[in-house]
Amino acid sequence: MTTVVSYLKEWQQALQNEINYLKKFGSNKYLVSNGRLLSTEGSFSYYFETSTSLRIPVGSTIRLEWGGMSQNGRILSSEGIGVVIAMEQSFGDLISEATLYHDPWELLEQLIERLDEIKKDKQKRLRVKKLMDPSMPATHPVEKIKSTVHELVLRSKYNPVTFVWGPPGTGKTYTLARTAANKYFQEKRVLILSHSNQAVDVLIAELTDFIKKKNRFQEGDVLRYGFGTSEQLSDREAVTTSDLLEKQDPDLAEEKVILLEERKHLKQDIARSFSKRDTNQLLELETKIARVLDKIRQKEIQFVEDAFVVGTTLAKAASDPVIFEKTFDVVIVDEASMAYVPQAAFAAALGKRVIICGDFKQLPPIAASKDPLVTKWLKEDIFHRAGIVEWLKDGKLHPHLFLLKEQRRMHPEISAFTNQYIYQSLVGDHESVWKSRNKIVESAPFPSRSSVLVDTSLTGAHCITERTSQSRMNIWQVLLSFQLIHESYVSGLRSIGYVTPYRAQAQLMELILEDLYEKERRLADIIAATVHRLQGSERDVMIFDTVEGAPQTRAGMLVTGKDSERLINVAITRTRGKFIHVSNQAFIRKHVFQGKTLRQLVDHQVKKQQLVETKDIGTWIRHQHPQLQWMHARRLEKVFQDFDSVRESIVLSLPAQTRLTAEWEEKLKSRSKSVKLTVVSNQQWQNLQPEQRMAESLPFPFIIIDEALLWLGLPLEGAKEIHPPYVAARLESVKVSNYLLSQIITKE
Repeated sequence: MTTVVSYLKEWQQALQNEINYLKKFGSNKYLVSNGRLLSTEGSFSYYFETSTSLRIPVGSTIRLEWGGMSQNGRILSSEGIGVVIAMEQSFGDLISEATLYHDPWELLEQLIERLDEIKKDKQKRLRVKKLMDPSMPATHPVEKIKSTVHELVLRSKYNPVTFVWGPPGTGKTYTLARTAANKYFQEKRVLILSHSNQAVDVLIAELTDFIKKKNRFQEGDVLRYGFGTSEQLSDREAVTTSDLLEKQDPDLAEEKVILLEERKHLKQDIARSFSKRDTNQLLELETKIARVLDKIRQKEIQFVEDAFVVGTTLAKAASDPVIFEKTFDVVIVDEASMAYVPQAAFAAALGKRVIICGDFKQLPPIAASKDPLVTKWLKEDIFHRAGIVEWLKDGKLHPHLFLLKEQRRMHPEISAFTNQYIYQSLVGDHESVWKSRNKIVESAPFPSRSSVLVDTSLTGAHCITERTSQSRMNIWQVLLSFQLIHESYVSGLRSIGYVTPYRAQAQLMELILEDLYEKERRLADIIAATVHRLQGSERDVMIFDTVEGAPQTRAGMLVTGKDSERLINVAITRTRGKFIHVSNQAFIRKHVFQGKTLRQLVDHQVKKQQLVETKDIGTWIRHQHPQLQWMHARRLEKVFQDFDSVRESIVLSLPAQTRLTAEWEEKLKSRSKSVKLTVVSNQQWQNLQPEQRMAESLPFPFIIIDEALLWLGLPLEGAKEIHPPYVAARLESVKVSNYLLSQIITKE
């Protein structure tokens, strides 16, 4: 059996291997400009302008590169769109543009230090042992259990470690908040941790609301410590450290606001007209601010000392002695399935009792290195590594695993798949979700249907790889997906998500939304993202675009690899009322094994008669967007009208074996002499008299006019393996046209 010290050593080595990898490949990179030397006293202080707020913590180590030179420095100030850096040597008085690298491994180094401290503390080592080897018998009195919340309260009272499995929509936040409140009512000290600020905010907000409803809230008893997203907590008084400071020492809080405002204006002055007087004043101001922040820091330490419940991130806990030097009665780790195993162990070492909550059927932690120890300890969650998941193979729940088994998020037609195939029928639906999601289900597109497979089979070969990243994209499917967003919005739905496994496809949708839906996004909650980015959120309508299709000869690892079940689970379970799966059914049935989750999803939707085929496109596209129009590909009046108004350029993709009709040839040859024709083809096409030919064959036909207008699916003679109805899409988008020109066509 592995000893705790052996675990600690392996974790430290895994963290160090990840640090080494990040040092070589993984710095965060920022462009800074208009650098000016502020001071040469002690070190060389420089002021730089930034395009956005960097939010790099003061005191952080950075690296600056300029003109072939590189040296380390330290952040003195990084608020607003200006940063002050202390360097060891001079780069000269003025630096027009430089690259600033902030290294993300500082938090990992701090975690290594915390593990060192655990080695020296017998009590902490014992807590880690119980986490990693939860073989002790469960001692909570089962006969006393009255409810879900009561069971977790009892488990966490009698057992040193409790694992909570919280599938999507099963009331994880509700249950954890009420359990924490129960401990608070008993005057126990509770630490709430998560890897994300948002998760901490949501849990603290739920907890505070519950305590207030019970009229038992005392100012300062519940504290959100560290930087939070604050949207969840903005209307809740005396929960954050800044709230408490304003109430208990308003003069100090006001002094901070005044000084920071003064610094903001001073930085603006420096950006406009650089003067020695301003720079000296800025350095004096930074000294004053440092003194005020130190006073505030002392207040914050006292706030933490006085609070019964403290919520913060795992990173903040590992870096701040006011947290990691304390012992709590109960530690609650939320979203633990996304935390590194060493982070979960560090958290467990801080508490007499620990509750580890997450869903090991969702995405695992993310690490960059391919080192075996990194893969073992930083790319898999604590549920797997502590042996909890192993029990499920025999159809049993581990004695210390508490399953929340009734979901209230998804309409049952959506959850039917995940309940059966992902959660092995251990999770069911609360009766309320049949009615609570009806309004969404009844809305277009596809009224009265909550789970739909929009099949793109036999529409052509559109799945290609982006040149720079090799990430996949499918232009036909992204346009169909935008149409689904548009139909949803026009029908009155305002909570809409578009999710895809591939970054290139998510970026393509983002460009379309920027060009076509800027106003609508101000009025609605519309997001386009990869599955990894969308974990933790939910929407009324979720469009899942799998991207896969011809001419690829196999499906990508994202949808068939080790973590594909988790990825697809996250994509589906973000949905409340309408799940629309945009997918090439024929390709997936040919190239994805039956046991894989994506194949199971396609087969399930076909079996449940949730299929919408391409021939049905005219029945559900009801609202043509002014900039995206769908029409029959044999009706050429509109495209020829566009040719008549072209000003500068036509880019024409003609795949191999294309045979243009005389009508097409005549129209292209009769173009104005001022119009440059570029043909993308392996064939010569000398009869079209192109000004430029790119000798490559793309798998689908398209036309780009004046780098602003895209026709997809024309000329139809270039589209292979497509069946009626012959549909073409006309998209007016400068951003998408330029993106495709840069990514698909090699410019000379």
